[in-house]
Order: sequence, then structure tokens, then C-alpha cells
Amino acid sequence: MTTTRAFRCEDLFRFNNINLDALTETYNTSFYFQYLSRWPDYFKAEAHPSGRLMGYIMGKAEGEGALWHGHVTAVTVAPEFRRRGLATKLMRSLEATSEDVLDAYFVDLFVRVSNALAIGMYERLGYSVYRRVLGYYSGTEDAYDMRKALRRDAHRASIVPLAHPVHPEDLEW
Repeated sequence: MTTTRAFRCEDLFRFNNINLDALTETYNTSFYFQYLSRWPDYFKAEAHPSGRLMGYIMGKAEGEGALWHGHVTAVTVAPEFRRRGLATKLMRSLEATSEDVLDAYFVDLFVRVSNALAIGMYERLGYSVYRRVLGYYSGTEDAYDMRKALRRDAHRASIVPLAHPVHPEDLEW
């Protein structure tokens, strides 16, 4: 049985087993602290009964008006704990916070176009490609901006796909 709990400062010293993965973005410590202090409801850890970290999700709330949304900055699970539904559990937690606490219109995320496993998981969770962002990952790889409409967006206007790709500097937030 795993426990979903708030991510804590000391977890930054215990998550190497999760972050040492080619598809996981690793940020500097101040970036994690910024998220932890500004959006604590969006930063969750999945812990093993022994206390070992198995995965985490970090995100934020951003936008204005009909673009008010939850954003998944990172969701990752240690390789030895994958394919157990932990990423799905973490995603649903962030979606619930976005919908029930912040009354957001949608949740979005960026994913490498080459990461077919993650794209498949997001599609199974109800996300669809909204647009392609050219050179999003250090100018070398494109990203899909994937979105999932929430209850507040009854007409699902937030997920109508754009016809043309955009560049990172064209992103709203």
C-alpha cells in the first residue's frame, strides 16, 4: 500500500532514484523550492510503506479568465515502481486540485513528441494534443501541449486543437 502525501523539503535529498531517468527533467533546487512554497497543493509524493519515495508530481495554477488552468510541470515514477498506476494516481490528484479547489477550466502539460509511452498514458487519462511546440526542449525536440477539459469548461473550448505549431516564445504562460 502506498501513501500519497505532500512533498517535503527533505524529499529533495531522497529522490535521485526517481530523477535519474533520461525522460525526467531535473531542475535546480531553487526551482523545486519555488513550487513547494507557491503551489504546495500541486506538489505531491508517492511513498512506499518503508518511506522510500516512489514518484512525485509538481504543478501550478496559472492563466486568466477562460485560460485559468492547472499545469503539470513534472510527473515521474522511479523505474522500479512503474506500471503500477502511480502516475495515474498522481495525475488524478492534480486534476482534483485544479477542478475542486481552484475551479480551473483545464489541465495542461508538455510532453516530448518522442515519449510514446507517456503520450499513451495521457491519452488514456483523457488528454488530447492541443498544439505542437517547436523546439520546446532546449531547442532540440518538439513538445506536445496536451490538455484535458475540466467541469468548468462545459463546451470543451480549451481543448480545440490549433491548426499550426507554435514556438516557445508564443506560449501564453
